[in-house]
Amino acid sequence: MKKLLVLFLAVGVASCSSIQTAYDFSKEVDFTKFKTYQFTQDDLEASVGQLNRNRIIPAVENELAAKGLSKSDNPDLLVNVHIKSQQKVDATATTTGGYGRWGWYGGYSTTQVSYNEYTEGTMFISLIEAASQNLVWQGTGTKTLNESASPSKREESINYSVKQILSNYPPPK
Repeated sequence: MKKLLVLFLAVGVASCSSIQTAYDFSKEVDFTKFKTYQFTQDDLEASVGQLNRNRIIPAVENELAAKGLSKSDNPDLLVNVHIKSQQKVDATATTTGGYGRWGWYGGYSTTQVSYNEYTEGTMFISLIEAASQNLVWQGTGTKTLNESASPSKREESINYSVKQILSNYPPPK
C-alpha cells in the first residue's frame, strides 16, 4: 500500500510539472525596432546559483537569437531574468464509510489525508527598453521543480521553460 501511495504521488507530481506561462506588454511600443540586447547586472549576480545561472543565460540567449536579436554593448533592450521559488503543500482527503441495507449509515467512516510537499518555481523574463528604461514586455513561467533532477534534465527543463516563456515575443500586432 505504501509503495502504491509513493507511486501515485510521483505520478501526480510529474503530471503537475507542465509549465504555465503568461505575458504582458506595452501596446504603444513598436517591437520591430528592437535588434540588440544586453543582460542587466542583476542577472549576472542572480541568486539561483552559478550552475543554474549558467544554464538559464544561454537558454535565453538562444531564444533571443532565434527571434533575430543579438547581444550588444549598446543594446536596444535590457533583459532581466528573475527566479522565485515557493514551498507548497497539497492535501488530499479520502473518506470511506460503511454501506448497509438501507444506504449509508452513521458511525462507521474513516478519513485518510495524504500530503504532497513540492517546490514551485516561477521564472520572470523582463525586457526593458534601454533608451527609456521602461518595461515593455514581461513573460512568466511557473512549474513544479524537480530538485533531484540530473544536470541534463535540469538543462532540458530550463531550455523548454525559456522557449515557452518567450514564445509570445514579439507580441502579436
